[in-house]
Amino acid sequence: MSLQQPQRISILGATGSIGTSALDVIAQHTDRFQVVGLSAQDNAEKLAQLARTHGASHVAIGNEAHYPALKDMLAGTGVHVLGGASGVAELAALEVELSLCAIVGAAGLAPTMNAVQAASRVALANKESLVCAGPLVLRACAEHGTVLLPVDSEHNAIFQVLTHEHRTQLERVTLTASGGPFRTRPLDSMHAITPAEAVAHPRWSMGAKISVDSATMMNKGLELIEAHYLFDLPAAQLDVLIHPESIVHSLVHYADGSVLAQLGMPDMRVPISYALGWPERLRVDTPRLELATLGQLHFEAPNAARFPCLGLAQQALRQGAPAMVALNAANEVAVAAFLEGRLAFTKIAEIVASVLAKADNAPISTLDDVTQADMAARALAHDLL
Repeated sequence: MSLQQPQRISILGATGSIGTSALDVIAQHTDRFQVVGLSAQDNAEKLAQLARTHGASHVAIGNEAHYPALKDMLAGTGVHVLGGASGVAELAALEVELSLCAIVGAAGLAPTMNAVQAASRVALANKESLVCAGPLVLRACAEHGTVLLPVDSEHNAIFQVLTHEHRTQLERVTLTASGGPFRTRPLDSMHAITPAEAVAHPRWSMGAKISVDSATMMNKGLELIEAHYLFDLPAAQLDVLIHPESIVHSLVHYADGSVLAQLGMPDMRVPISYALGWPERLRVDTPRLELATLGQLHFEAPNAARFPCLGLAQQALRQGAPAMVALNAANEVAVAAFLEGRLAFTKIAEIVASVLAKADNAPISTLDDVTQADMAARALAHDLL
């Protein structure tokens, strides 16, 4: 039995794929972690079940319409129930040793900022926080002495193999991408892709929005921007390689020609466990990589005509912070319209490109600036729709 006190942990976005995978890891190490807070946006029933299973003392449901039902489901348990965006923000501000931020989209920015101010360590799975407000998030981490740990498999892989003492010998970093479900689909049929096809990812089990982003490779573009901030790398030192098997999660190239990579089965519990246990490695019950059984791995350069969203993200990275906010906002609006059947798959990139071309270039210095730029880009995207 561990002689150390369990680390208090909160999970923002507990009912999603990252949140449930994290709770699976935590359940394998109950002597090391104490779940304090859990949040979700809509799934009140699952949130209540997770709170009871893992002994959370606080829960928050983002959609206030589900607050009464959640409160009823947890009546008599002693669990403190919060509702609405303010409730999620309050839960994010709980003083804990570790906060896992896994809320999807720009909605995760404010809770992430609260977590940075309240937690000793923040395990970040909300890439949009850095895409929209990277300098602000990093400045807050520095001010509060908060350690920021990447959860995305690619950034977690880089974090594992990019050592501080070797930074001056670094040439470039390559993020790998599965290529999604349409890597080999004929280009002339891409306009006919349905939402059901786009969310059926061949390797990862993810939410609808992230699955669509993977299909367009916007997800990889957002990850390039995230890597820019996490590892202080210019656009010229970041590139992408398609790797359908999702075994090599990223590569770090050094000046002597060495290329270091982190390999593992495509299971998010691996990077999550590394973020939760850092600087130690937790033993986790996951499938083990057997290269002899796998036999071979494949790699190819991304096709710009097939994946224009990747190029748009690279363009936004070169343009600067206002363009990154506009890129994310326009993409969220366009993807939502596609999932609702109001926009063709190939039109997602067109909407984003049009917003990038017309977006305001006002400087981003505060969270209010981020909010204003985000709202303006969304309004422009809706007008284009």
